[in-house]
Order: sequence, then structure tokens, then C-alpha cells
Amino acid sequence: EELEDDPVKLKQFVMSKLEDIPNEMKSVVGKTELDAIASSPLRYRRPWELLWGNISKGNVCVAGDALHPMTPDLGQGGYAALEDGVVLARCIAEALLKPGGEENNGKIVDEEEEYKRIEMGLKNYAQERRWRSIDLVSTASMVGYIQQNSGKIMNFL
Repeated sequence: EELEDDPVKLKQFVMSKLEDIPNEMKSVVGKTELDAIASSPLRYRRPWELLWGNISKGNVCVAGDALHPMTPDLGQGGYAALEDGVVLARCIAEALLKPGGEENNGKIVDEEEEYKRIEMGLKNYAQERRWRSIDLVSTASMVGYIQQNSGKIMNFL
């Protein structure tokens, strides 16, 4: 936490961790201007929070990193967010295009009905993405745990 607000200390910390990295990579970090350095704390979400938690309420739903935060070492964050976008768009489209609402020039007249349809679309999205998100968060947690133990777990396995 003490490094978050001090770019000089943050840069020194990162440089101290680059011992086994090629010199070209070290020079990239070394040449980085201090005003270009930003720190964003990683958040941990326990997989069981996704299992029993509510990721959709009314016409609001979480997606992307808010749904499945993970460390960058998996290389899945951006891809998972794209998956979320595709599934979310499909669920909302299916909810809004269901027959039964009174329409005027292709638009649903009743705002309350539209709200309910969006709410159902978001619930469907949450249901569809729940297990994939649990998988991503669990895997990220396990990979991080293995990496933090300096190979002890890998030696054990």
C-alpha cells in the first residue's frame, strides 16, 4: 500500500524484481516516465461468492473484471470480458425480441414490460456466466497460490 501513491518507490520496486529479465525489458521499465506509472490494486473474489452471491439485481448486472477479477498471469481477463459482452448482448437481445409485447414500429410501448424483459435477460446472463466465472476465479486463485509458494507445491505434486 505504501508504494501505490509513490511512483518513484513503485518503479524502484519493479526494477528490483527484474533480476532474471533480459536487459531490453529492464530498459523499457527504466525509461518509463514517472507520470506514466499507475498502480491498481488487485481484488480477490472467492469462488463461493459467485456460487451463492447475486451478480444481477433489477436492471443492473456485473461483467468483466467486476464479475471475475483475476491476476494477469492467466492471460484470460480480456478474453473473458469479450465472452461476457457476447453473452450479455445475446441475452438482452433474446429478452427484448420475445413475442408478446405490444409493439409500435418495432419498439415496445410499455416501459414496465421492457424493464422486466431486460431484468430477465440479465438474470439469464448471470445464470449462464456463473460457472465460467467460478472456473476463472478458482483457476486464477490456484495459479497465484502455486506461484506464491516458490515452487514448493509443484515439487510436492
